[in-house]
Amino acid sequence: MTTQEAKKIRIADYLQSLGYIPAKQQGKSLWYKSPFREETEASFKVNTELNQWYDFGTGKGGNIISLAQELYGSDYVPYLLGKIAEQAPHVRPVSFSFRQQASEPSFQHLEVGELTHPALLRYLQERGINTALAQAECKELHFVHNGKPYFAIGFPNVAGGYEVRNRFFKGCIAPKDISHIQQSGELREKCLVFEGMTDYLSFLTLRMKNCPTMPNLDGQDYVILNSVSNVTKAIDVLHGYERIHCLLDNDEAGRKAYWELAGEFAGHIRDFSQNYNGYKDLNDYLCGKRQNLTVNPPLRTIVKPKKKGLGL
Repeated sequence: MTTQEAKKIRIADYLQSLGYIPAKQQGKSLWYKSPFREETEASFKVNTELNQWYDFGTGKGGNIISLAQELYGSDYVPYLLGKIAEQAPHVRPVSFSFRQQASEPSFQHLEVGELTHPALLRYLQERGINTALAQAECKELHFVHNGKPYFAIGFPNVAGGYEVRNRFFKGCIAPKDISHIQQSGELREKCLVFEGMTDYLSFLTLRMKNCPTMPNLDGQDYVILNSVSNVTKAIDVLHGYERIHCLLDNDEAGRKAYWELAGEFAGHIRDFSQNYNGYKDLNDYLCGKRQNLTVNPPLRTIVKPKKKGLGL
């Protein structure tokens, strides 16, 4: 995808594909609750005529490239174009009307149940993920999106929303937020941080493969960002942990997210992405999909991997 091709995508349609819907409409402007933070009043505006956005909370705005820069925490244009291209198959033209949007939300008739559909389990298996582990962590969602019925894997977050995945669809059911998985009512000493649900499920699969005879492997809590734009929300939750281990992506957005966390938790945080250096993320490491990364390797604390597992 080129820059010009990306700029032809309507920002409102792109936000819709990610699960963000406007709270109100004023003429040519659509107002959203900002995708960059939690808020009660909509302060994020999209001008549908100019195809430009502006966030009054940060004073930033621009085109779809600058939006992706904020969403994915990177200013490396080839990386941003790749992220937009990944989402492009899920972008559908939407005729927004505040009256219509108020009465007909993006995701309708949501039904939440146990994860059992063979197609969804097969999708997980193709990603190398243990389906029994995924069934314990995820739900099966059935819903209507833009007038069409869908079913997908749903990964719950702390605000009551879901990350939504199947072979053909990637998005979220708002509100978008982090996921915080605690093993007990009190915070454990250690917390592991992942970028997305697939990375988290890949970690659980790898851990089970490397330690199949250990009766109790849940010695720590987990935070899943569900987007690098949620780092600020994660910071609030991570206060109180003595040790924070990050297993983020080996790309510019992952490095930026790590350094943002490291600036807050210096002395308590370690980076474990070097343990799968040469792979974009934990799922690629699980599947053996080594990549030639287009950015330089991160200059972070290097943790020497053990012969098996991730050295945790």
